[in-house]
Amino acid sequence: MSVRRFLRGNVPAEDLESVAEEAIRRHGGSLESVRTLDADNWLSTPAVVNEELFLKLISVQNTIVHGVLTTGRNLGAFTSGREGFFERFGTPLAMAEHELDATRSMRELGVNVPEPLEVFEHDGYGVVVLEYLPDFQTLDELSSEEVNAVVPMLFEFLSRMHEAGFVHGDLRGENVLIADGDLYFIDATNVNSEGLDDARAYDLACALAALAPLIGAREAVTVAAEYYEDDVLLDSLNFLDFVNLRPDHDFEVMTVKGELEKIVSS
Repeated sequence: MSVRRFLRGNVPAEDLESVAEEAIRRHGGSLESVRTLDADNWLSTPAVVNEELFLKLISVQNTIVHGVLTTGRNLGAFTSGREGFFERFGTPLAMAEHELDATRSMRELGVNVPEPLEVFEHDGYGVVVLEYLPDFQTLDELSSEEVNAVVPMLFEFLSRMHEAGFVHGDLRGENVLIADGDLYFIDATNVNSEGLDDARAYDLACALAALAPLIGAREAVTVAAEYYEDDVLLDSLNFLDFVNLRPDHDFEVMTVKGELEKIVSS
């Protein structure tokens, strides 16, 4: 956690208050409270204003870290025999604008996301303003029974995005929220349009990697097969070694590969 906090950087208290005041002013209120969330996120500082608005403050340092991570992810894609498909951002505002656009696109497809409200720039920060979900758990905080209940929804949303030519690009337990029994996606990243097929396979590999430790590889692959054809399942297999190298995924890669091969050959 300390390394992540160092890379993410700290938003000075006066900057946080200034951004919060601007956000609440733009929404017709006055600042009553602001607090940061202890989220394991390298690429922004999340905060809640007046227990009503969720803010993501993106700094210049966050864009630099994003560029480094993007380079590493593209190198990982190369090791899988594919061209890199992740794209970087030049400024905090561009990074914030992409997140708002991605959230709006998912919402238009009927995928549950926190309501996207606006983006603005303030004191060098790119600021995303979203609906605040006051009571949620991340996917990896649920029991196996609770995960099993929402897995069909996860693959339904993911396949709906893929059929529309859209990808998430950073699917992991921390980016899947459960609130009042509903599943929400957050934090979609940026991929180029020429790499959509590979990015979809990568999305599926990430979903299986996130789910396998929670409900077992066989169950995760079985549900995925209800939403994806055999060729897509096999394509995701090619990205599992790459996903396994990421520090935010911890799963038995050979077990998942074996279950994919079994279900495709059956």
